[in-house]
This record gives sequence, structure tokens and C-alpha cells, in this order.
Amino acid sequence: MDVPPQRIITKTSRGNHLARARVQHREFVLYMAEYNAVGKRCRLVFQGEKLAVMKLLLALSVASAIPGVAQPAEGPSPPAPPATDSCSSFENFVATACPLSWHGITLYGAYDVGVGWVSHGLPENGYNYEGESLINRNGNRSQFLIAPNNLQQTGLGLKGKIEFMDDWYAVFNASTGINPQSGQLANMGATNTTNNGLPRGAYSETGDGARAGQAINDEFYGGVSSASVGTLTFGRLRSLGTDTMLAYDPAAGAYSFSYIGYNGTMAGGGDTEDTRWDQAVKYRLSLGPGHVGIMYKFADGSGGCYSAAATWTAATCTPEEAHNTAYGFDLGGEYDKFSADVVFQHYNQAISVLNPLLGPESLTQPYQSTLNSINTNPISGVNVIGTDNTEYGIVTDNTAIMFAAKYTWDPFKFFGGYEHIQQFNPSNPLGIGASAQGGYRLSGVEDNNLDSPKIVQIAWTGVRYAYDDKTDITFSAYHQWQNDFRVPSACPPKSFRASCSGFLNEVSLYADHHFTKRFDVYAGIAYSDVGGGLAIAIPHGPGVPYLHDNNTAPTLGGRFTF
Repeated sequence: MDVPPQRIITKTSRGNHLARARVQHREFVLYMAEYNAVGKRCRLVFQGEKLAVMKLLLALSVASAIPGVAQPAEGPSPPAPPATDSCSSFENFVATACPLSWHGITLYGAYDVGVGWVSHGLPENGYNYEGESLINRNGNRSQFLIAPNNLQQTGLGLKGKIEFMDDWYAVFNASTGINPQSGQLANMGATNTTNNGLPRGAYSETGDGARAGQAINDEFYGGVSSASVGTLTFGRLRSLGTDTMLAYDPAAGAYSFSYIGYNGTMAGGGDTEDTRWDQAVKYRLSLGPGHVGIMYKFADGSGGCYSAAATWTAATCTPEEAHNTAYGFDLGGEYDKFSADVVFQHYNQAISVLNPLLGPESLTQPYQSTLNSINTNPISGVNVIGTDNTEYGIVTDNTAIMFAAKYTWDPFKFFGGYEHIQQFNPSNPLGIGASAQGGYRLSGVEDNNLDSPKIVQIAWTGVRYAYDDKTDITFSAYHQWQNDFRVPSACPPKSFRASCSGFLNEVSLYADHHFTKRFDVYAGIAYSDVGGGLAIAIPHGPGVPYLHDNNTAPTLGGRFTF
């Protein structure tokens, strides 16, 4: 009795997306074909005999051998998969998440705005890009407000990945943040300079950050990339800490619901101005389930002028070079549904801007810039650097190590992390006139703010629940605390100072619903409080405390991305 032809299906060595089948009669192969599940193509590999009917049967049999390949079913056809090619029409742009790309160059952006209420806030400032959800040292009133950039920074970007030889690509990115409530460039430096000289009760919202009015205030870099060799970029880059924060923060850095997104202390390894590094080089490489990252920042900007004399003038102030180099390392990996990263960062001459300059309308205090940059002795004569459009900074050398992890247990995703930061007086002091983010100059500098090393610790956790394929609900909790670094201690029961131990907490809960791939709406609430040394607003003398030690901030808004 003759044996009928056999249909034999095998996987190829090229991965699960390929399968191969053959029709064989005894030891003779009549026909062999290969099916590619990615391209959904079936091609002839070998044909010993023309068997037209078998071709169709063979294509279907190979497809059925690959997990995840859809099978024909009765009823209407399934919806098409999301488009990954460039948008071909306006309808395509609206209905899918297709990129606005042309020959490897992509235009992208977002617009995110809402309304909110704060229990202890300040008049709005058109330069402020973070809103007012977090407690502010000068917050003094409850109010409704326009809430900008609640889940994502509004802005525009242009990025590219262009192949110039096999597996080698030229890459670049230029992106900037814009404030949707005012149309101004994101500029936290200007929130201070516009309040210079005003009494505390007349301040609008102030803060500190890496986006300081630069034309391109997020990232601006170029480089090369290869899947086998890695990616090397140079320019203005997000720090390794910022990359990790965005990946392991349950709220993904949302200003309205994330302390570590709103305040860049964690991402910057000690100071929020260092969430982005200028004149930096970054290398990243993925090796199977693991990845590594290395980053270095070259010194840039001005070091100002400095004198250690008890009294000094512009004529005796010695010019200084900037020594603001930095370096960092990242090691991480994934296993099944678990992923984790360890990040180390060190930054020299890190600058923290705390308050607007005190001035003529602050009758109880002179300009802070009339004090020597190192020992707070009065300057004889006029200011070395004028106080118009300048800032006042505290300078430290910072070292930080961070651990972060997340785990998916559908429909939940759990997040957690911890960072330990050490701050020291700088080994190379900055002087009056030194440059900060955005080119702002420091008309007042403190290089000896610390009596002993300052230890800052930050921990966070949270969970994101996928209610359905369009709606997520996220809960997050953050805690920051510091040591008592004053020598000798002058903390309770005597009095609080900025050098006393203290804490800051924030918890948030919000829901985010996507109507389309591009448009979503959200609603949530954040609560923050502060105590001890972290509740001191002006860190000189006995210290001037926060006007209020807590803030409640519900927010409702919408976001459009492309």
C-alpha cells in the first residue's frame, strides 16, 4: 500500500517569527516553503514538482505553526494593526499613532494643559513649567489656576535615525519645552529673576530647574547608533538619573503627580539643574536582557571671580575656571516581567538656586549678593556683578547612587526605588559671576554652606492598574529625608535651621483615559507636606520657615501627542 505524502512543519534557526514546512513523499521532498510572520509573506524554498493546490495548503499550514499568527475566522475581518509607517493622510494621523516622518526624520510633540486648585499656592508665573502641585516655600493662598504640563511637558522636537551603512545610523534629537498657559519657553531661571527685589508676600511662583529659557531646553544632540555596537551621542543630554526616573517612576515623571518628576533632586543626583548635562557624551549598549550606560560631562561656562580675603573689591577678585565636570554609570537588565537598574552619578560644582534675590523692597534685608561668595563678609563698594537678571546659588559636589525596579503582574505594574545622595562643599569654589543653567549669572554664591557632609535620601513606590486597554489608574508615594549636618547642632529644642534633619512627603492618585492613540484626559489629586530642616525657606541665620507646611492639589486636564 502506497504511503500518502507527509506535511512536516519545523521552526527555523532564525527565530520564532519564521517557520518552514515541506511536503514529502517517502524520502523525496516534493515542495518546501518558508513563512515570515512579521512580513506575513510565504516564499518558495524548494519545489520538486509543481503542485498548485498544495501551495495554498502549505502556506496555511506554515502560518498555523507560528504562535501568535492570526487564523482566518468567520465574521468580519479583525481590525488592522496599529500603523508604524509614516502618516499617509490626515485620517491616518487621527486614527492611529503613525509618526510624522520623512526619510528617517520625525517631527513630534505634545500639548498638555488643565485646570487645578491648590490649598497653598502663589500667583501664576508664565515662565513656570511645572505648575503648583508640590508644596512651595512661599505658597500663601488657596486658588484656582491654569495647570500646565501635568502628565507631560508641552513642546516640540525633531529627531532622526538615518542609515548610512549596514546596521549603522546617524541619530539626532532637538527638543524644547513650551508653557501652554503663556506660550513662553520653559524657563525656571526667569521665575526667580522676575521676582528679584520684591517682598516675599509679592512673589509669583518660583522654582529651579534645568530648563532655563534655552531655545532648545530639553535635549540637543547628535551621534551614531548600531544594534550590535551601541549608541554614542554628544551634546545636551538627559542625565542617566533622568532616564531611570522616567522608566521607574509610577507616574512617569508627571509634574502634577510625581515628586521626583517635579523636583529634579533625584534625577539630577542632588540638584534639579543637573537633570540635563551640557557638553556631555553618553554611550548605551544592550546585551541580550542586560544594558549598560556610561556618561561624561566636560567643564563648560564661567567660574566667575573669587577672593578668600575678608574684604575685597572687583579689582582684587581673581577670575576662576569652571570645574563642573560630571560622570555616571548605569547597569540594568530584564528577566521575564521584572526589570531593575543601578545608577551612579557624580557632579562637581552643582548649583542650587533657592530664592529670588532680596532687594530694595525687602527693607529688612540687603541684596544677598552684597556678601562674599565664600565667607559671607560684606563687599566694600558696589556689587561685582549687578543684580539685574541674576541668581543666587549654593554650590556643592554631589555623589549619588540609585536602585530602581519594576514588576508586571497583569493588570498591575509595581514600581519602587531608592537613592542615596552625599553633598560636600566644592573642592573648587565658584565665584561671583559664575554661570548657571541657561547662561544666568550668579551675583551671589555660597561655597561653604555645609558644616559637614549633607546626606539626602529619597525613596518611592507605586502601582499602575490597567482598568482596560484605554484606562490606567496610578497611585504613587514619595519620601525624602536629610540628616542634621550643622556643627555644632542648633536644632530643636533650640530652633530649626536648614541644616537640621527634615523630611518631605508626597502621595498622589490619578486616572488617565485614552479616547484615541493621541488624545487622553486625566484627573487626580496630590498631597505634599514638609517638616524639620526641609521646611526652612531662607537658609540664613536661624532660618525663615515655609509659610505653610502642606499643599493639596486636585487637577483635571487633557493631552494631545504626535
